[in-house]
Amino acid sequence: MSSPQTYKVLFVCTGNSARSILAEALMKQLGQGRFQAFSAGSHPSGSVHPLALQTLQWLGLPSEGYRSKGWEEFSGPQAPALDFVFTVCDRAAGELCPVWPGQPLTAHWGLPDPAAAQGTPEQQLQAFHDTALALKRRIELMLALPLSTLDRMSLQQAVRDIGQA
Repeated sequence: MSSPQTYKVLFVCTGNSARSILAEALMKQLGQGRFQAFSAGSHPSGSVHPLALQTLQWLGLPSEGYRSKGWEEFSGPQAPALDFVFTVCDRAAGELCPVWPGQPLTAHWGLPDPAAAQGTPEQQLQAFHDTALALKRRIELMLALPLSTLDRMSLQQAVRDIGQA
């Protein structure tokens, strides 16, 4: 791991416009400085979904400064050494991922794409809220783990199990 105090976490989805952005923002807030969070997409959409930004505001989180970016930013020689990489969509989990610097632990925390939700504007916004709350719960479970005392294999299993919760 990069440091006993600070862990670097990357959340990956296909477009980096909704789920991974929400997870990045939540980890930054809930991690209280113990985690440096990032997000990226395998095929970035180029913009953050407006309902994702609205959901961040609903959660009381900052919504400025987020952008849709490719995972290449986190796989080159200048990329930060990562401790954890989480895929948050099934499509990204099935893709051939780059080699991540730092030999991070990886897990799939798949959730349905809220941007694909059908229905009224209120129902679409509710899909974003539901996704954010599910991510929040998973992040809270991870933050409750004794990260500094678990061996690597136990920690790997624990973060994978959280994705099944």
